[in-house]
Amino acid sequence: MKNCIAAVDMGTNSFHLLIVRVKKDGSFKIIDREREVIRLGFRKGKDLTEISEGEMEKAIDVLRDFNKIAKFYGANIRAVATSAVREAKNKDEFITSVYKSTGIYVEAIEGKKEAELIYLGVQNALDVTDKRILCVDIGGGSTEFILGEKGKTVFAESVKIGAVRLSKKFFPDYHLSPESVKTCDEYIKSMISRKTNLNSEHKFDFAVGTSGTILSAAAIINFRRNRGFKKSLNGFSFTSDEMNELTEDILECESPVDRLSIEGMEVKRADIIPAGMLILRNAFETFNLKEMTVSENALREGIIIETIEQLEETPISVH
Repeated sequence: MKNCIAAVDMGTNSFHLLIVRVKKDGSFKIIDREREVIRLGFRKGKDLTEISEGEMEKAIDVLRDFNKIAKFYGANIRAVATSAVREAKNKDEFITSVYKSTGIYVEAIEGKKEAELIYLGVQNALDVTDKRILCVDIGGGSTEFILGEKGKTVFAESVKIGAVRLSKKFFPDYHLSPESVKTCDEYIKSMISRKTNLNSEHKFDFAVGTSGTILSAAAIINFRRNRGFKKSLNGFSFTSDEMNELTEDILECESPVDRLSIEGMEVKRADIIPAGMLILRNAFETFNLKEMTVSENALREGIIIETIEQLEETPISVH
């Protein structure tokens, strides 16, 4: 198929493949997507990341499969890795092994670049052309905060707090205790407070949330409201009261099995969602948010848009 591009988002929690067909006007249509939960790097009780031999093998297997799908469409892969890879002690070994085994070159991008690509993706999902928005993206290894106005980034901050990282650090067996929840919550507050840009003084039209934890929370809140699932949550908004109620319900469940009793809970997220919700609650508190709107687009769509721009050498309209 002509004019196809494949983007791989190599996150800490999962790898995502997105394949699109680029139209003549520079816009694109999604023609295929895949997701594999992988959990890279972070170890129990530690904040240092190292990709194990087993994780490396699994990553290579997943990327081989993604490559086959991309080749079917005649698309070249652009693979971008985030927190777990960029912080790994053996980052260079990992990137070399992947290239030797698959022919895919992995870009390990910095947090600020990750945030800017997320903002590009959001602009493609929501009508924010003339708006000033705050974006919050809670990943497995880090959380990105972006304040953007009319397509320009006012600030982009990456904080080393993510659902997988904090679960391994504070809830190593994925079981909760009042003490571990309190310690994790205090840690999140201290990490956010180190970034002077992250405060309640900023003015913006609305807040946007992206990626796994926030999409999962939105799905559960939507289920509670409507007693059913929506095919798309793009543009769905939830309130701070709904978020706080869900957070409390999740934190009352000691184990991942207990959390599955919450209607709408995704099986593959039940273990790490407490840490993710603590991050989300702190984000609401930090910026005094009353509501958040969901963008289903994030990093991988940003990769696609930037790649199209680079191929055309002129900026395209992202909405």
